[in-house]
Amino acid sequence: MESGKKRYLHQRGKNLSHVNRAAPHQDGIDTLKTIEIITVGNELLLGDVLDTNTNWLCKHISLYGGKVRRAVIVPDELSAITRELQDALRRGAEIIFTIGGLGPTPDDRTLQGVAAATGSPLKLHPQALAFVQQKYEELATRGWVAKASLTKWREKMAMLPQGADFLPNPCGAAPAPIMRSGKSIIISLPGVPAELKSIVEESLQPLLRELLGRSARIETSITVNCNDESALAPLLKEVVEHNPEVYIKSHPLRFGSDVKIRITLSSSGESPSVLHKKIAQALNHLKELLSVAGLSAESAE
Repeated sequence: MESGKKRYLHQRGKNLSHVNRAAPHQDGIDTLKTIEIITVGNELLLGDVLDTNTNWLCKHISLYGGKVRRAVIVPDELSAITRELQDALRRGAEIIFTIGGLGPTPDDRTLQGVAAATGSPLKLHPQALAFVQQKYEELATRGWVAKASLTKWREKMAMLPQGADFLPNPCGAAPAPIMRSGKSIIISLPGVPAELKSIVEESLQPLLRELLGRSARIETSITVNCNDESALAPLLKEVVEHNPEVYIKSHPLRFGSDVKIRITLSSSGESPSVLHKKIAQALNHLKELLSVAGLSAESAE
């Protein structure tokens, strides 16, 4: 079984070679920067389940210097999924993540939506089927499922849009399909948080690093002894105008005499040293304005 698994992983590496290369500009800078996330699930819209996946994925992407431009939640309806994907493709989103809807049940319709939006019919993917089979054999051996046999519902997880490939799921049985459509790449992730995180942190890492290039994101925060955010507004406006490449955000918790306001400064780019200089310049400017206004600040923990 182990030797078979090694052969399978080797084959997977070859199969993914065509999706692991992003089209660069002539200057070598990666173009795949516009990112959108489409999360699927009635349970999220009903409030039965908290969507922690989108939050986590946005944070993870930002660590690589990427920036999510749009994130939405849609119901488990084929028309809604298809329409949102088509809109994202029309907007020119270069990396589109879908979350959820990859399982074996009838309401798992995300890949049907990807197929409809890209004009690529669902086809049984032999390597994906082998992956699903291997996973259920492992689960049966551990006694976590009764049988390892491939039912039509389990085979459903290996039905991928024609032309798609996939990344293995370290924690679950559903593969994570990757589909190119024009200049866009659609990466479909499962909705189970542990599975999503394991794919992003393990299987997806090489592709994610390549798609986002050499980008980095630097962030720092200070806490201001001020209980009125509106009093900070003109100061922040001046700092933003003089430091347009630094994103500045204030974070008040509530009103009250003992409230402090946290201010975050961040910037993304290819050179960490340049980013540090930009943030330091903006931070010094902010501290000067705070001092003139009679407000003290300290580094946030």
